[in-house]
Amino acid sequence: MLKRFPRTVLGVLLLINILGYVDRTMLLGFSPQITQDIALNNTQFGFLSGVVWVFSYSIMVLVLGSMADRFSRTRIIGGGMLIWSACTVLSGLAQNFEQMALARFMVAAGEAALVPSAMALLADLFDGRHRSTANGLFFMGIPLGVGLAYLLSGTIGAEVGWRHTFIVLGVVGMLIGLCVFFVRDDVSSSDQAHGEAFLPQMRAIFTALRSQPALCFAIAGFVLVHLVYAQNSFIQLWLVRELGAQEATIAKQIGVLQILFGCLGALGGGIAADRLAKGVRARLAAFPLLSLLVCLPLMLASRFAELDSPLIYAGLAASFFLPFSVYGSTLSLVQGSVPHSMRASIVGFTMMCLNVGAIALGTLTLGAASDGLAASGHATPRTIVLIAGDLLIGLALICFLLAVRAVRRENGAVTNA
Repeated sequence: MLKRFPRTVLGVLLLINILGYVDRTMLLGFSPQITQDIALNNTQFGFLSGVVWVFSYSIMVLVLGSMADRFSRTRIIGGGMLIWSACTVLSGLAQNFEQMALARFMVAAGEAALVPSAMALLADLFDGRHRSTANGLFFMGIPLGVGLAYLLSGTIGAEVGWRHTFIVLGVVGMLIGLCVFFVRDDVSSSDQAHGEAFLPQMRAIFTALRSQPALCFAIAGFVLVHLVYAQNSFIQLWLVRELGAQEATIAKQIGVLQILFGCLGALGGGIAADRLAKGVRARLAAFPLLSLLVCLPLMLASRFAELDSPLIYAGLAASFFLPFSVYGSTLSLVQGSVPHSMRASIVGFTMMCLNVGAIALGTLTLGAASDGLAASGHATPRTIVLIAGDLLIGLALICFLLAVRAVRRENGAVTNA
């Protein structure tokens, strides 16, 4: 059934991804009301929005990725939606920190079901010449979901309150999840039948990493690019506290740029990767180099610009464009490096590396460095930290160059054999 309607499946998965990121980001969009209503201090709120999420998601994305290689992907997605949506409702009913922490832990656990299963489905439904576009369209749900969450919190949410908004979104998600749960996944049942249990699957992933340097370099480059997420956590503070921007004005501008250039990066990056790479692994590994060479200089130049300079907005646009532009090509390369029965597991492993390495450790490191510089008397600690982040992201250029070289060596070895 699914093979007959690949575009419809992609559209539904995009809708689910948007809803997932709306549910995920609502905590930030309603942060002033939530922290006041249930008496959260900054440490508790940071724990809810960071540690709880990353810890739960990073564990469950591995487990559910492995399950998606053995069982129905549609049931895993539907079941995950039912869990995260029910816990979104519970988030809206939470009366204290402990109740909210448990609810958000389970929201993250449920959302971990989506990406590995969706990527495996799309890899089966779209061939190598169209897979990057499909991946890019799916990940367009991130900037759309984040942007919509802030728009909802500032419009409808301002009228009905954060609790009712959470409850309504949760109920909508449960209804969609129930429908998805009963859709039959008949795309690659034969491959799923040969999928390994969790621990053997993890061993198979590490075997693939040891035997394919290109896979290691591609995942490392992918994680380094996503240090942009860690930088973007401090972008608004940098603009307001060090460059003198007006908080409300710059927040709206960031929201618009996030949606516009995030979507452009996801969709444009996917389409361009398919047209330029045409499914060739070496070209897929090389494609992120183009985005890095265009975006990094703009980001770095913006750190030295004044607030009224066009370079500020060029740098912001580049930072929102860059991470989404590499999703399509890199995940196509990653999935194409392993058997069908490991596609969801390898995506789960990649997303775990991204969340732990770039988002959790990256944000913590940049924040600690900024505090240390401020304590030492530096007038512009966030500017220095953002420049250092740009230089670290530049290491992704080396990783992807090494990935290209490794793919060519692997191809040469196969040809000689």
